[in-house]
Amino acid sequence: MGKNQIMQFVETLVERKEFPEFKAGDTITVHYKIKEGNKERIQNFQGVVLQRSGSGATETFTVRKIANGVGVERIFPIASPFIEQIDVNKRGAVRRARIFYLRDLTGKKARIKEKRF
Repeated sequence: MGKNQIMQFVETLVERKEFPEFKAGDTITVHYKIKEGNKERIQNFQGVVLQRSGSGATETFTVRKIANGVGVERIFPIASPFIEQIDVNKRGAVRRARIFYLRDLTGKKARIKEKRF
């Protein structure tokens, strides 16, 4: 069994939901299901997309937000069954696919220009 055959097999097992198109620099809200004991609730995680990585069933994306003055990053798998929906709040105008330089910036320097249509 080759690598391509294994990837095709994994693709058939994983069901993917349809999400809006987004890329690095966009501000998104991820509605994420959280299980606490026997209860289930939906938590929103709003922040800037730093990167999208991988392809197919193994694709992930990293979202960064500032919570109480501390930077918080979370990596979400695109194929996760816990992601309820993704909303794109703003489209960012950035020139690169991975914007890790945002980690070092604070205040007004950390702003991303909004893409004009």
